[in-house]
Amino acid sequence: MDVDKGLSASPKHLSSKYFYDKKGDALFSQIMHLPEYYVTRAELEIFSLQTQIIIDALQLNPNTYFELIELGAGDGLKTKELLRLLDKQKYKFEYIPLDISLNVLENLEKSINTDFPNIAINRQHGDYFHVLKTLKDSHHPKVVLFLGSNIGNMPDEIAKDFIAQLGANLNVNDKLFLGVDLIKSAEIVLPAYSDSKGVTKAFNLNLLTRINRELGGNFEIANFDHQAEYHEAEGVAKSFIVSKCNQEVRIENLDKSFYFSTGERIATEISRKYNTRIVHQIIEHSGFQITGMLSDRGKYFSNYILTKEA
Repeated sequence: MDVDKGLSASPKHLSSKYFYDKKGDALFSQIMHLPEYYVTRAELEIFSLQTQIIIDALQLNPNTYFELIELGAGDGLKTKELLRLLDKQKYKFEYIPLDISLNVLENLEKSINTDFPNIAINRQHGDYFHVLKTLKDSHHPKVVLFLGSNIGNMPDEIAKDFIAQLGANLNVNDKLFLGVDLIKSAEIVLPAYSDSKGVTKAFNLNLLTRINRELGGNFEIANFDHQAEYHEAEGVAKSFIVSKCNQEVRIENLDKSFYFSTGERIATEISRKYNTRIVHQIIEHSGFQITGMLSDRGKYFSNYILTKEA
């Protein structure tokens, strides 16, 4: 089990994929609207102000049916800007949002059906590649959206493998619209992962609450804190849960206890920042080529158009 493996390791770690239960979904929605969290605003600006440029860059044909697949769709805030114009211009497509959270998908489907009754939506719950394999047999053109710099939650080697697997499930001329957070100063980045209202702290510590609820843990949440760090030269933001004291935690479903010393950290998330050189390294040997790029006015964020060429 991931929790047992992670808390038994040295140093300790927990996977960020477990952030997203119902409470975690709600907290992340709050994070996206915090003044410190520039990531969503910067990408939303691209989708809001450059919508037609996105459509043109993706080389979409109004008369050719295509599948618009979104990995980790969330609440669809940014994607709805694109859907609105595609709907207005009468493009022929099906919207296929994928997410690990069924709660998020159910809410998204309701909002799409309300806001865009003419758009066909086919929600998919579960693992990205399991779903993509089922779609591969379809020979319709595909546009895959992977937004919010979600790729940045993976170490570079895993990200390379992820992009390669993604390419293996697409056909020649299919597109990947990849959103990445750009390398910038700590003064801008660090507050986005340690906000003044403590929402990010609550989001991080909710991992422990979830272990208590679902695995019979007895974490005393008040005995742990949230910590974020970022070094511009490395270009990676990291989040940790930190033990405030020497303590022992029992997890009944694992029939096991775990020991924490004062200041000991549990790594919970990384958030890689990018530039074009790093993106080129990530997509090397994947069959993708960069065929376009859009950025917000502040140059905080970029969306790369990657085309499957082999």
